[in-house]
Amino acid sequence: MDRVLFAPAARPNFDAGLRRHMVGVYRTMAIGLIVTAAVAAAIAASPVATALIFGTPLKWVAMFAPLAFVFFLSFRIDRMTLGAARAAFYGFAAVMGVSLASIFLVFTGASIAQMFLVAAIMFAGVSLWGYTTKRDLSRWSSFLMMGLIGVVAASLVNLLLASSALQTAISLVGVAVFTGLAAWDTQRAKSEYLAYGGTERAEKLALMSALGLYLNLVNLFQLLLNLGGQRQQ
Repeated sequence: MDRVLFAPAARPNFDAGLRRHMVGVYRTMAIGLIVTAAVAAAIAASPVATALIFGTPLKWVAMFAPLAFVFFLSFRIDRMTLGAARAAFYGFAAVMGVSLASIFLVFTGASIAQMFLVAAIMFAGVSLWGYTTKRDLSRWSSFLMMGLIGVVAASLVNLLLASSALQTAISLVGVAVFTGLAAWDTQRAKSEYLAYGGTERAEKLALMSALGLYLNLVNLFQLLLNLGGQRQQ
């Protein structure tokens, strides 16, 4: 990472632009979370919808469709208009809502709300630290990406094994990984503004930063829910 990011002689115009950039990142992320929550709650409130999606092979589509959206955005965003990329992001958020509706079938509503609050507080803390720290967090990138790949691979294996012990281990490692990623992705969003501020590419990078931070928070929430959530009787 270019260490000029941490130069103390930032101009007022640059500081104002950086604040607008980061506010835009968090705003896009927040809207995505609202879309996800609304879709998940709507599906969970409909016995017909939940039976259709989670009582049939469509559950596999609901499970893996968000991953397909992430790959699509990652590889196609440079060829898309900003409006199309933003629409794809909100489409992804809606699909993620379909997938997350299943948690209402497993955990109590109070437990879901409690674990989301815990996840949001943790995320806010590490994201703020990632924004303000002078330390170059890019040195963590290899370790964090290896951890992410390990968590995803182990999660796929556990779809077949259904081991509660393995799920606990995955959740513990995953909390550490996504906490670190939240700090790193925040700092990376800040550095990308330094490199591309004021260009259309900066707007697209802000959208991808919102996607990354969204995924960090949602995954952190799910892992904490698996660890401490109260299940339906």
